Amino acid sequence: MDDVKISVIMPVYKVEKFIRKCIDSLLAQTLTEWELIAVDDGSPDNSGVICDEYAAKDSRITVIHKKNGGAPSARNAAIPKARGEYLYFMDSDDWAESNMFEEMYSLAKKHNAQLVVSGYYIETYFSETKFYLQEQSLPSRVFETQKDFRDYAYKMFDKNLLYAPWNKLFLRSYVIDNEITFKNTFWDDFPFNLDVIKDVERVVLTENKYYHFMRARKESETAKYRPDMYKKREEEHVWMLTLYKYWGHEDAKSLEMIHRRYIERVVGCIENVTNEACTFSVKEKKAQIKMMINAKPTRIALKYAKPNTLMMKLMLIPIRIRSTEITYLEGKLISSVKDGNIKLFAKLKANR
Repeated sequence: MDDVKISVIMPVYKVEKFIRKCIDSLLAQTLTEWELIAVDDGSPDNSGVICDEYAAKDSRITVIHKKNGGAPSARNAAIPKARGEYLYFMDSDDWAESNMFEEMYSLAKKHNAQLVVSGYYIETYFSETKFYLQEQSLPSRVFETQKDFRDYAYKMFDKNLLYAPWNKLFLRSYVIDNEITFKNTFWDDFPFNLDVIKDVERVVLTENKYYHFMRARKESETAKYRPDMYKKREEEHVWMLTLYKYWGHEDAKSLEMIHRRYIERVVGCIENVTNEACTFSVKEKKAQIKMMINAKPTRIALKYAKPNTLMMKLMLIPIRIRSTEITYLEGKLISSVKDGNIKLFAKLKANR
C-alpha cells in the first residue's frame, strides 16, 4: 500500500481474550488506508499468534515479535517503521468506532493539524458483560494559534483529554522531527503527550467520541497495585508545573487545575496504600499516609485546589487537618467500595 494515511502502533501483551475485538474494530474502519504495526512484546499467551493470523489475511498488518521490554519499548520499536502521514497509538485490549479514522483524518487534513484530539468512552466493567459507561469530551474547537491552545489546555487536562495517546492523531513528521519517543517508565503515555504539546502549534479538538477504553480488567496497568504510585504522581505533578512555567501560563485557573488534580491523585495514592493488595503492616501504611498528607506539595495543593463536588470537599477534610487516623479510615472506605462495588466506585470517580 503506497498511500498510508494512518499508522496504527499497538503493543501486545497478555491480551488474547481481547485482541480480536480490537483488531476487528480496525478492520471495520471506513477509512481503509491504514497500516497496523502490532508489537508482540514477548507475550506468554497466544496474543502474538493471533496477530500473526490476522497479518496472514491482511497485508496492512505487520507483526513485530520481540523480547518483553514493556509498552514504551514496544511503541518505540514501531515508530521508525511507520509509513503513515499520521500516527495512532492503540491499546490492544480496547476497541474503536468504525468512523474514527475517517473523521479524525478529515479534520487533520482540513486544518493541517499536528495534533487531533477527540472525546472517548470509558467502560468500567463490574461483571463479564456489564459495565458503567463514562463519556469524556469537550465542545469541538479549532485552535487558531499556539497561545489559543495553551490558554484552553487546562480545560482539556481537566477532562482527561491530554493524558492518554489513544484519543489522538499525531502528525508523524512532527513526532520524528522533534525526536519524541516514549520514556522507559510505566504510564509512559503521559510524558509522551507532554513532549508533543510542549511546542505544538496546530491543534484540533472534536467533541465526537470514538475510542472505548476498557477499565477494571485485573491484568490491566490501570488496575494494578503500584508500590511506587506516590513517587510517580509526584513526578507527574512536577512535569505539569514545569510545562506551564515553560508556557508562561501560571494563571489562577491553570494552577488551580494542576493542584486540584494532584491532590485528587494523592487521595488515590492513599487508597493504593490501604488496599489489601498492599503488603505493608498497618503501622507502615499509616506512616506512608502521614508522610503524604504532610508533604510540601500536598500542603501547597490544598491552598490552590477548589474541589468541584461536596464529596471531594469532604474527602479532603482529613488531609487538611493532617489526621493520619481519619485519612487511613477514609482510604479503607474507598478501597472497600472499589473492591466491593466497582459500578458505584466508577460512578463516584467519574463525578468527583
